[in-house]
Amino acid sequence: MPQITILPHDTLCPEGATFAAKAGGFLCDALLKNNIELEHACEKSCACATCHVIIHEGYASLTAPEEDEEDQLDKAWGLNPHSRLACQVVLRQTDLLVELPRYSLNLAHEEH
Repeated sequence: MPQITILPHDTLCPEGATFAAKAGGFLCDALLKNNIELEHACEKSCACATCHVIIHEGYASLTAPEEDEEDQLDKAWGLNPHSRLACQVVLRQTDLLVELPRYSLNLAHEEH
């Protein structure tokens, strides 16, 4: 099981977090399961960029983003070469170090 480490985020995860996640699952689901309320306005259908994350370590272990994800990432705030949509990241056996961007494309916080 990979270890997912989340860097501190003022609102979503002030202390940061580390947790084990199931390989083969999606990063967005693992975050939500561990009480990190990452925005996902399109309900994880790759139709928005609200679940944008930056993978600081472990990026090379992930499958390459598909064209739909790249198109949505173009709309994300703070785009980085290691940006991904958490709803599209399938976890492997490799540990990840993840940053949650300060801002989201979503102007209103979604309650899920």
